[in-house]
Amino acid sequence: MTNMIALITGANKGIGFATARQLGALGMTVLVGARDAERGRAAERELRDGGADAVFLPLDITDAESVTAAAKQVEAEYGRLDVLVNNAGIMLADGARGLPSETTLATLRTVYETNVFGVATVTNALLPLLRRAPAARIVNVSSEVGSIAVMTDPAGALFELTSVPYPSSKAALNMLTAMYAKELRDTPIKVNAANPGYCATDMNSNSGFRTAEQGAEVSVHLATLPADEPSGLLWGFQMDAGGGYGVLPW
Repeated sequence: MTNMIALITGANKGIGFATARQLGALGMTVLVGARDAERGRAAERELRDGGADAVFLPLDITDAESVTAAAKQVEAEYGRLDVLVNNAGIMLADGARGLPSETTLATLRTVYETNVFGVATVTNALLPLLRRAPAARIVNVSSEVGSIAVMTDPAGALFELTSVPYPSSKAALNMLTAMYAKELRDTPIKVNAANPGYCATDMNSNSGFRTAEQGAEVSVHLATLPADEPSGLLWGFQMDAGGGYGVLPW
């Protein structure tokens, strides 16, 4: 994995930081995408102290100018990109229970700006650099709550969840992933969505039952898929209880 360049958005903490650490341990140069310069540089230092070749990259995925500047910097310094992990995401809801009838358009727009529109903006800006790599990988960090099959299963653990912004944004992200995979199916680029499971992060006040490191393993698995692994219609990976990987029904 040496001499490969990987960019992780939202890499200053949580699953993004853990993904950067694991890809760095494989010998990749990891670009720490973060909109907060202080946190991004702190993450860079910690990763470097741990032995990774880490470089802070200023990047606000909701700001087109920031995305363009980041793409230009990657091109100028590296000339290509081998791995893009669209990890940055937010979760918001309105009202005490987050019911659909309580959801505001402002909240929907805010969540979609990061979880959907930001992913498309970043991917489109960096796709020319990904095409220059021998066999690039795009990983979009999704969630099981974006699975319509899972969310509508009366016997499932998530059936009672009714919040709209975050689950619907992840459902949209899954479709976005599928469409990019279809467009790129005749290229060496593989596009997949990663379901890290319910991990303890700032997003859920660290209440998850999996660690950020465990969640990051799914993204790393997809970021390093060998050439003979399928892409396109096989976009929903999750880690099962036995520690392996399975296809999540979207």
